[in-house]
Amino acid sequence: MNTHRKHLVSLAHPVYLSLLASVAAGIINTVWVSRLGGPAVAAVAVATNTENVLLGVALVFGSGTTVLVAHARGARDAAAVRAAVRGGWAVWALVTPVVVVGGFLLREPLARLVLGGGEGAAVPLAVGYFAISLPGTAVFFAQQLVDGILKGAGDTRTPMRLALLANGLILVCDPFLIHLYGVQGAAAATVLCRSLALGVGLVALRRNGLLRAAAGARPAGSLAGAARRTLRTGLPMSADFTVRQAGALVLVAIVARLGVTAVAAYSIAYKVMYVATMAFYAVRQAASIHTAHLLGAGRDERRAIGRQAVLVSGSAGLVAAAALGIAAPWIMAAFGAGPAVADDGVLFLRCVGPYLVVMACFIALGGVFEGSGQAPVLLRVTVLGTAVQLPLAFVLSGLGLPGVCLALALAMGVQCAAVLWLRRRARRQEGGDVSLVRVA
Repeated sequence: MNTHRKHLVSLAHPVYLSLLASVAAGIINTVWVSRLGGPAVAAVAVATNTENVLLGVALVFGSGTTVLVAHARGARDAAAVRAAVRGGWAVWALVTPVVVVGGFLLREPLARLVLGGGEGAAVPLAVGYFAISLPGTAVFFAQQLVDGILKGAGDTRTPMRLALLANGLILVCDPFLIHLYGVQGAAAATVLCRSLALGVGLVALRRNGLLRAAAGARPAGSLAGAARRTLRTGLPMSADFTVRQAGALVLVAIVARLGVTAVAAYSIAYKVMYVATMAFYAVRQAASIHTAHLLGAGRDERRAIGRQAVLVSGSAGLVAAAALGIAAPWIMAAFGAGPAVADDGVLFLRCVGPYLVVMACFIALGGVFEGSGQAPVLLRVTVLGTAVQLPLAFVLSGLGLPGVCLALALAMGVQCAAVLWLRRRARRQEGGDVSLVRVA
């Protein structure tokens, strides 16, 4: 097996398993809450969507620190490793109080906003959930940073174990605490179990050989400078995630023009697609870590890493497209969809294959950009793709869900073409500095 491919697979598969564990825990959590009735399910659903938005905030210090630590590790610069870790914690300390205090004080208006301003039973339930979950964001953010530091140090297995621990504990505690305290019990179980996993993660940081050695080094530069480097590195990644989330929300509104049946089918199919798309993002993280590490060591292997990332992720996309196309009827039946919803869902899953394959290549290649400090370039490509995707989806939605699939594939094709053009242009530039070196 190619050396780069071996490294990518080794780094990516624990990330993928940790993502799967989180999704599985969320689904089972919803199953337990569903016993409390529709308003409870709605309250937890909107709270979960809010956390997805907050994940974009966490990427600023989580992913930014990953890249900087990986780069410093490659350079064998203990002072830079310590500076990167300090910068991550500094940004965490700046961002977390704003989110926690602001979110807690605004929990009722937030609940009304995400529930469409209604006065139903779901609003007080969502407010109660937010009263616990928003202060618990401090734990969630710290957990993301600990994972980011460990991944930058080349250890993606410990974050996987921490995810399995946290989500396994949630599955055990959820039924008990939901039975005692209702919706707030679900929030309390999540915060409590994440806190226990965070404690284990902090111990893992102290035991990591690279980080332990760096702790005794004098940090390179000031704390303020380290925080600025983290922000410069992580903000474009956070913005990229936010643009994609916003585009996905608008796309739901476009699909809604086709009717309730189409929306239900699209929602189920999109959740199923997470099993595949998480694999693409796992490869992306692996490519980012591997690229930054080698650049820190003075080796510019971006071209080779990009080829292998596309090969690994593209293969996963082909397998997923084939599997979803074949198993579509059984998948929709497993979700208990009615005949009309099932028919639309099967049609969507069989048409979305080309989009998945092209998406797999683009997402994986993005990791090379992130790992080399070129996330701002990638952000511009994402904005371009979203600007193409939404009008196309609006126009082609006249063809039904196949038209939406076509719009997704065409827009992703534009993004791939833009990235390939940027790579060729960069290849022609001789003697250019590595972007991350200037950042670090």
